[in-house]
Amino acid sequence: MTTVETATVRDNPSELRYELWLGDRRIGEIRYRVEGDAIALVHTEIDPAYEGQGYATRLVEGTLRDLRERGKGVIPICPVVIAYMRRHPEYDDLVARDPAVPE
Repeated sequence: MTTVETATVRDNPSELRYELWLGDRRIGEIRYRVEGDAIALVHTEIDPAYEGQGYATRLVEGTLRDLRERGKGVIPICPVVIAYMRRHPEYDDLVARDPAVPE
């Protein structure tokens, strides 16, 4: 049975995106750009058939966990990522400055 809990998050560095897989189907992604030791998370997309079921949350959570394990900072640009991080301050320590934005 496929559910939010069985969905897996995988980094696809050749495509610059984290992907959410449900079985053998890619149902979502977070596009990113690499900024030194940080990853700028710029856009999240979930297949419309799976919207509103918690899959975006699963994707963001899995992405942030992976980045923490790899010792990377996070530059939250995507509104979905920003909203998730506001609700989960345990990820505040990952936030890095965006070098594309002047101080």
